[in-house]
Amino acid sequence: MDLLKEEETTMEENWKCIKEALTSRCEEVMGRSKHHHKEFISIKTLDKIKERKNKKTAINNSRTRAEKVKAQAEYTEANKQVKKGIRADKKEYVEELATTAEKAAREGNMKQLCDTTKKLTGNILNQREWSRTKAEQSLKFKNRGTDG
Repeated sequence: MDLLKEEETTMEENWKCIKEALTSRCEEVMGRSKHHHKEFISIKTLDKIKERKNKKTAINNSRTRAEKVKAQAEYTEANKQVKKGIRADKKEYVEELATTAEKAAREGNMKQLCDTTKKLTGNILNQREWSRTKAEQSLKFKNRGTDG
C-alpha cells in the first residue's frame, strides 16, 4: 500500500516538474500572451484599470463585513475614475480622428479620408456582409421597377 502512495506522489512530482519546465520554456521562447485593449485607451487609464482590479481582489479577500464595505467603497470610486478616464480618452481619440479626416479632405487624400471615416463610424463590413447588402439593394431596385 505504501508503495502505491509513494509511486503516485513521484508521478505527481514528475508531472509538476515536466509541466513547469514546459511552461517556462514556452514563456521564454514565445513570451506571455498580452491582452489587447482598445487603441484609444491611454497608459494612464490602463494603470487605473490595474488598480481597480486590485481593489476588486481586495473585496473578494476581505474577511469581515466592515472590511468588505470599505473595500467596496474604494472599488466604486476606482471604477468611476476608470470610466471617466476611458470617456476622456475616447473623446480625445475621436477628435484626433476628425482632425485627420479634415486634413485628408483638404489634401484630397480620399483613401485616408475613407479609412478614417470608417474608423469614426465603426462601420466596417466584411466582404460577406458587403455582398449581402449589395444583393439586397439590387433586389429592392428590381422589385421597385416591376411595381410601377
